[in-house]
Amino acid sequence: MKTALIICVAVLFAALPKSQGAPSSQLRAGVAKVDVTDRTAGPVNDPLYAKALVLMGGGTTVVLITVDAVAIGEIGRIGDGFLAEVREQLQKEFGISPASVVVNASHCHGTVRSDTAQLAVQAVREAVQHMVGVKVGVGTGQEDRISENRRLKLKDGSEVDMRRAYALPQDEDVAGVGPIDPQIGVLRVDREDCRPLAVLYNFACHPIMNPPSKGNSADYPGFASKVIEETLGEGTVAFFLQGCAGDINPVHYKEINRPADAEPLGNLLGLSVRNVVGKIQTKEGGALKISSEIIEVPRGTDLERRIGAIQTEQTKLLGALKPTNINFKTFLPMFLQQKFAPDFPSHNAQSYLHEKALERDALLKFDADNRVQVEAYLQNIKIMERLTRLNTNMALLKKHLAQNRAAAKPVLEVEVIGLRIGDFKLVTFPGELTVQVGLNIKKAANDPCAFVAGYTNGYIYYMPTVEQRNNTGYAQEDCDSLVAPEWQQIFERKAAETLKKL
Repeated sequence: MKTALIICVAVLFAALPKSQGAPSSQLRAGVAKVDVTDRTAGPVNDPLYAKALVLMGGGTTVVLITVDAVAIGEIGRIGDGFLAEVREQLQKEFGISPASVVVNASHCHGTVRSDTAQLAVQAVREAVQHMVGVKVGVGTGQEDRISENRRLKLKDGSEVDMRRAYALPQDEDVAGVGPIDPQIGVLRVDREDCRPLAVLYNFACHPIMNPPSKGNSADYPGFASKVIEETLGEGTVAFFLQGCAGDINPVHYKEINRPADAEPLGNLLGLSVRNVVGKIQTKEGGALKISSEIIEVPRGTDLERRIGAIQTEQTKLLGALKPTNINFKTFLPMFLQQKFAPDFPSHNAQSYLHEKALERDALLKFDADNRVQVEAYLQNIKIMERLTRLNTNMALLKKHLAQNRAAAKPVLEVEVIGLRIGDFKLVTFPGELTVQVGLNIKKAANDPCAFVAGYTNGYIYYMPTVEQRNNTGYAQEDCDSLVAPEWQQIFERKAAETLKKL
């Protein structure tokens, strides 16, 4: 029965360009989504999906798949063979070129099923069965309320980042923060009767807020897509395309006074997208183009040196730890007393104002000694926090040093996709591109309809800028990275070429 269905779908797919007597320039599209939530992994707050958009026009076929998962391979539940398996099956069933298949991970930290590859193919299969003539249009919006740059610029010229793995630096040490990209790139795909079929929206922000329940969740993109789909009506599928989110956190990520909650952020983004969709005018006969090219980016050769620099700093910090006569139990009340009553911390005021100078002098000496102890303890805490950041990031450097040493080549071969749907243009990369890379590419393209997506067709960890990569403060983006600083120029140049060809 299943074989017969596959044969029927394949025949339908082959007949699509001529089945309606439509001109070759007319676009046809189909959409579908399949639940890929692993419901055996614990509580579920909201579902995870694999969504498929299949487009045909002018002799070109494009398959775009989005998955509510942390990455396409390397980390998380989706294995390294996912992309090859999906492409092989689609080529076998429908004759679709592997180079025409684009898979983007939202980078949410939900847990998908182990058979997500097969379910993604199922979504494509269902999309193919429901192809219709479509019109497309593109628009842009702004959403600056839900994201912040996770990297903090310190007064000593270094940078650290905001992670739950370690503490923030002291407020007095922070000089500034990095940029965000508030732009939302939106593609609207309508049926011929103008009813929405699909909405693609590109935005840059880590989906790491989770719901208060801590249950399995698609995070803010899941809530945003729900808003879009419910307000546009039944039959509309919203596709989130993760952008250059490598160093972009959701706002209030480090807040500890209330539970993290992705839903309000998703609602804000969804409504902003919905506002853009309402202003887009769709038209027939949009261009459909796709290109795939493998480029080489150099692996980092300085990871051992950076590890050595961290070890040197660790030794220096350990030497700066000071012995104290107090522990946390005694430190805290002394600290509070000194802050609450700096002139009379150890006793009531009359003891300091008494005529007996000997008693007064003894209290003053006692307070001075206690201040030294408290200050030493505070400095030890700061050193401990710095050591925690260094330890965590050195572990990442050691991990990638081992990977680079074991690699057969001194370069990473990565796929760059160029996609055009109507006036909507997209260039992709498999790594966690930091936001400045995306901003640079958009500025160089000088095209309001050109966008950038990371986390696509693979995963090669963080892709920091040259400045970030050479950071002396050590942050996840510049330590959890396989590449040399030169990667940035190579990709930005290729992205510009790719977008120009589209």
